[in-house]
Amino acid sequence: MTDSDDALLPLEAVRPAEKAKTLGAPVAAADLPVARVVVDNPLPHLDRPFDYLVPERMDAEARPGVRVRVRFAGKLVDGFLLERVAGSDHGGRLAALERVVSPEPVLTPEIAGLTRAVADRYAGTMADVLRLAVPPRHARAESDKSAPAQTEPAQTEPGITAPGSTAPGSTAPGGTEQGGGEQGGAVADEGRPGRTGEGSGAWEAYPMGPSFLDALRDGRHPRAVWSALPGNTGWAVPVAEAVRATLEGGRAAVVVVPDGKDVVMVDEALTGALGEGRHVAITADLGPAERYRRWLRALRGQVRAVVGTRAAMFAPVEKLGLVVIWDDGDDLHAERLSPYPHAREVLALRAHRAGAGMLIGGYSRTAEATQLLASGWAGPIVADRATVRAVAPRVKPAGEDGELAKDQAARAARLPSVAWRALRLGLEDGPVLVQVPRRGYLPSLACRTCRAPARCAHPPTRATLTEQLLCHGPLALRGGHAAPYCRWCGRIAGDWRCPSCGDGRIRASVVGARRTAEELGRAFPSVPVKTSGRDGVLATVGEGRALVVATPGAEPVAAGGYTAAVLLDGWAMLGRADLRAGEEAVRRWMNAAALLRPSAELVVLADAAMPAVQALLRWDPITHAERELADRRELGFPPAVRMATLTGSPSAVREMLGEVRLPSQAQVLGPVPVETRRSDGEQERAMIRVPRSVGPELALALKGATGVRAARKAQDVVRVSVDPLDLI
Repeated sequence: MTDSDDALLPLEAVRPAEKAKTLGAPVAAADLPVARVVVDNPLPHLDRPFDYLVPERMDAEARPGVRVRVRFAGKLVDGFLLERVAGSDHGGRLAALERVVSPEPVLTPEIAGLTRAVADRYAGTMADVLRLAVPPRHARAESDKSAPAQTEPAQTEPGITAPGSTAPGSTAPGGTEQGGGEQGGAVADEGRPGRTGEGSGAWEAYPMGPSFLDALRDGRHPRAVWSALPGNTGWAVPVAEAVRATLEGGRAAVVVVPDGKDVVMVDEALTGALGEGRHVAITADLGPAERYRRWLRALRGQVRAVVGTRAAMFAPVEKLGLVVIWDDGDDLHAERLSPYPHAREVLALRAHRAGAGMLIGGYSRTAEATQLLASGWAGPIVADRATVRAVAPRVKPAGEDGELAKDQAARAARLPSVAWRALRLGLEDGPVLVQVPRRGYLPSLACRTCRAPARCAHPPTRATLTEQLLCHGPLALRGGHAAPYCRWCGRIAGDWRCPSCGDGRIRASVVGARRTAEELGRAFPSVPVKTSGRDGVLATVGEGRALVVATPGAEPVAAGGYTAAVLLDGWAMLGRADLRAGEEAVRRWMNAAALLRPSAELVVLADAAMPAVQALLRWDPITHAERELADRRELGFPPAVRMATLTGSPSAVREMLGEVRLPSQAQVLGPVPVETRRSDGEQERAMIRVPRSVGPELALALKGATGVRAARKAQDVVRVSVDPLDLI
């Protein structure tokens, strides 16, 4: 062979290489060929719709609201088609939709606008909010369309009619008029005729209750903060009556409650008020298929009432007329996923945007609800004092140390004599309730000699080579015969000795619900003891004699009501380093007290001079909430102001504070170290405070700063939270 070209042998049997064939651009749809798509991408600097070409073959299925697959940054990602338009501002060639995942339009225009507004309110991205609003697709449930669509109520059902009224304009939280129509801030709009208490039922106990229902039936948008009466009649029935009145006005309703136990109560009440099959209940414990099936029933208009936990705040009902939130102070209403929205704020925003009514109900009242009243956005629904006194329990405070010294038997059960007597007399007629603020057996231990907190002396389970620190997690006991263990690393500390005095003996510094049940069982040996808490929540108990020991929020409903109750360790609630400690104590105490029979005895182990205890004694959560709001205004805390927190590594927090373009009225507090587990590393938090009117500017500035960090791929993450519950 030679290097000369002339010496190369001809290969006539071998075909010359062909150029790779390139597929031409797909033929675009003739009408509205551009699709605006929000892609599933959490990066804040890419939080905007992107334009894609709609191929002709997808023209029929590519409707607004459907799920689509698109190519984004070289990868196939999911997204939602927001709208179709005639052209695009993009100067280059548009990529085409890869496929329509399902022809079902699952994102309604109302929910799309709401998710955008929620993202802007909380300095988050629309993609993050959409993950909360639209559940994952379940193909089998989606293909089941056996139930016929029902957009109007059946005329054969008594009391459910559709006069076809339209929703007037609404007033935004803070007093800004929106849209046309009469003002909706009052409980029942003034100057408009309406029925006087037709079918008011449980609302007759409240002077403004019947007019609230009349406004809902007339298609208006009343907004109210409802202080529910205590007693064993319950709160779910009035909620169901408000939903029924809304449906009678031809509109839909959404009810959001803290947990599954509350969902069951409202579910039963709605079945009684509306009949079978006219609403759906959506909870987290449903399987993915059933949950999606029920969500689709609301989307398709087969039902017009939805009850559920916080995810139900985005329920896609058509022609929304009422949103309800029960017990808005419960921290279960705060979303744990970014951007951490609160159900009360989302529902208020949704009611404002949709021109719907809103009902914020509870036995107590939060500072945020009081702020809505003070702004004129909502009106109060309260019973008169004579009615309250007739159904409220008889509350007695008991100082712990002095009362315990009076009775040896009471001291063995950690009960002062007045509490002991209340339980003993109550057990003669039925079940009694004991509320314990801490779960577990002995969740906190201390040295018996010097009272120093007992902490873990083991090294961390994962540590760097240079780390010489110990775990220092708190020690606890799971049972009477168990060895102490660390609540952080989980290891047994059977050989623990106090580093201060050398003693190896321990004592309980905090007593949990299971230990309390054990002590009460010894004090009342002939009475069955039932516990309700983290290990298992009881929904109901019977009318028979029983000692029910429960943690806050897990109290079961007693048939006929409890005959007495004792609220233990009030200092544990009031002594917490928390901005909402007093408000939370009142909420938990009143929720438990509301389960008692009228005029039953309630003993609270706390100082009677504390404002929270005084609110319980007088059954006056309104004055306590007004004082709480006034204090927060004076100190500059939410809801009187808007506040955001930045949490992350010290360098990342300081870096972001140096980059963010804050409004001129902003005040920066910190950063300061925050307590974290050793494995989380050192963390700091900074707080930024602005007037309420500047809240949107603050959220926009924070989102811009996070976008800059994301664009340059900063390694350390800074968590941004707007108006968080755990501010202090």
